[in-house]
Amino acid sequence: MPTKLTSHYRRTGHLVNERGFLHLANRLLGECGVSDYTLSVLLVDDEEISQINNQYRNKNQPTNVLSFPFADGADASLATLPIKELGDIIISVDTALREAILYRQPFHDRMTWLLIHGLLHLLGYDHERSPGEEEKMLAREQELLSKTNNFRRTTMTRLAINVDHVATIRQARGISEPDPVTAAAICELAGASGIVVHLREDRRHIQDRDVILLRQTIQTKLNLEMGANKDIIAIALDLKPDLITLVPEKREELTTEGGLDIISQTKKIAKVIEKMAKASIPVSLFLDPDPKQLAVAKEIGATFVELHTGRYCDALNESMCEHEYELLAAAAEEGDRLGLRMCAGHGLNYHNTGPIASLDTIEELSIGHAIIARSVFTGLDKAVRDMLAIIRQANMLF
Repeated sequence: MPTKLTSHYRRTGHLVNERGFLHLANRLLGECGVSDYTLSVLLVDDEEISQINNQYRNKNQPTNVLSFPFADGADASLATLPIKELGDIIISVDTALREAILYRQPFHDRMTWLLIHGLLHLLGYDHERSPGEEEKMLAREQELLSKTNNFRRTTMTRLAINVDHVATIRQARGISEPDPVTAAAICELAGASGIVVHLREDRRHIQDRDVILLRQTIQTKLNLEMGANKDIIAIALDLKPDLITLVPEKREELTTEGGLDIISQTKKIAKVIEKMAKASIPVSLFLDPDPKQLAVAKEIGATFVELHTGRYCDALNESMCEHEYELLAAAAEEGDRLGLRMCAGHGLNYHNTGPIASLDTIEELSIGHAIIARSVFTGLDKAVRDMLAIIRQANMLF
């Protein structure tokens, strides 16, 4: 990969989406016509950048960004080697945060500008050389900044809300409230882009009456989660939801556990997809972030894949979380490459959704329990709007 990104900055966890920042850097190299060159980017805190300043510039103080062109100070013999290296950019995240507050701009905008500014210095621009050079560099910065708005491969990540848990509360008393149909309407009014319900074989929460009324009243999109059960398939074909998501289903589980294994039941799942296709109903498959499963999903005609985020959400420590996140990020990229439309869900909450929403190949997140749980304290409208705010902010983080 043309850009090598190293981060020594760990104070704010996922403040910087490193995969997204890499994508941004590589796109900028392409825009500048140097995509065949290697670039090194280092993210540090104020203390480390002060040490670097002191060592190389005799200035014992932090700065926002430093650039070190590869050729500066290098032995002349290196020019004869087949090395295409631009140099190093070092960014202080501490200073970027302060400047974002000072200039009243989103943090991601500040980081984007610092990356562009550092890259242009590597390419020979120097605003300190003369007023003319300063004007030339500023114009190029503005040009590149305007183009970064188009770098995200999908539009704003959508939020689909699963209202199963509203029905769970209703069924606990065996009465008519709270009504998941009413909850769905509130979610839509608050900005949700779709409603998700899982019609289980044992009807433990969502009932046939619910899906019929939801089909009649939903103004956005109805996603019917279901197992590949003959009776449920018949209901789906009659109901004609906007989308079905095939999930594994076990009677004894509290909620869906793990992704669907389509490798072991390829023919069965392919037949369901074929039936739905004849009824013009798109099919999404709920899968673990496994490239082999993705390849089969494409082969048997799925339109969407919803990546199972459960292991990421349940990670016991930061190392495990980072590992699971990388698996999800790689799977999202691979699914997009295959031509699948990528979504994600399961276990996402107000603390862990941001990094997943920032993946630019993820079109939609399916979230239920966390939103319904928060609504007990804040009301459903605010719970939905709070989650949407997290997603919007994450979409801005590269």
